[in-house]
Amino acid sequence: MEAIWKVEQYLIDNAEKIIRDITEMALKNVDFEITDEMLELGIKQNVEFLVLLAKSFKETDEKAAEELIKWSKKSGEQQAANFGRFSTLIKPYAKNRLLYLDYITQISIDHGLATKEVTMINNRICYLMDVSLTETLFAYETYRDELMYERQREINELSAPIVPIQKGIAVLPLIGVLDYPRVQHLLNNVVPTIPSLEIEHLIIDFSGILTIDKEVAQNIFVIHNVLELLGIHLMITGMRPQISMAVVHGGIDFTSFHTYGSVKQAIDSINNRQ
Repeated sequence: MEAIWKVEQYLIDNAEKIIRDITEMALKNVDFEITDEMLELGIKQNVEFLVLLAKSFKETDEKAAEELIKWSKKSGEQQAANFGRFSTLIKPYAKNRLLYLDYITQISIDHGLATKEVTMINNRICYLMDVSLTETLFAYETYRDELMYERQREINELSAPIVPIQKGIAVLPLIGVLDYPRVQHLLNNVVPTIPSLEIEHLIIDFSGILTIDKEVAQNIFVIHNVLELLGIHLMITGMRPQISMAVVHGGIDFTSFHTYGSVKQAIDSINNRQ
């Protein structure tokens, strides 16, 4: 086992040189552009991985994996931020693992390791690389999901602005697909701001909405009831034929709502009352 400890120390002492050598060969398997910043980040992460690998020779697979999982979570987030698509990372994985194994195997042979010891090190490399790949995937998905959620939140904010058009009158134009998350955004983030705008009449314009379902339509009733309690007169405009049909087929009763064909018609109705 003494020879294995020598290999361990050699790998730790020469980690950066080894990784730069392997990286130079691995770049031949890459068919996408890598910036200098991405390259240096990749080298740094792989140096850390090699040191963890070398230190794991004295540990069980389970203990080695435990330490590696912590590192892989951070690595996955960094790689997601830099590479964008996981397929970009996974495509050269098999060829690069062979390069890694060949390089470390030669170091093991040069240090006089027996076949059984070389096999043990190679098995540990394969095991930890697979653990790293799995945990990196989990971290990558988590990072991308959080990024998508944040972008959707920003889209919801931008796509549901309250636009004052006359004293006491404002329009809330809706665009795209009116799904459950957007309705919740309206209820939780948009409706609470309305009282501070000194609005007496709010026109929700559906002319830019592509589709609506029964659950979402029922939440419109919630918005209607909340605004009524606040003393705000709600009007709905721009219900396109396909939206109207979806409402009817869903058994949803919009007859209690004040509906108009256009925003102009709704404004004219308000002005005629005054």
